Amino acid sequence: MIVILGAILGAVTGALLARRRKGRLADILQYAFVYAIVFALAGLFLTLIIHRSAM
Repeated sequence: MIVILGAILGAVTGALLARRRKGRLADILQYAFVYAIVFALAGLFLTLIIHRSAM
């Protein structure tokens, strides 16, 4: 759940950042994709830390 929310939040953040920088459609999509991957990975590590500390 945290991973999915991170991916969505990352995609929105990346798209908004690219639009603010006056990027074209390809730029917006690339920023959204990269930020989604980065935020999803951060969410994955956060999920692993939470599950490991719960034991």
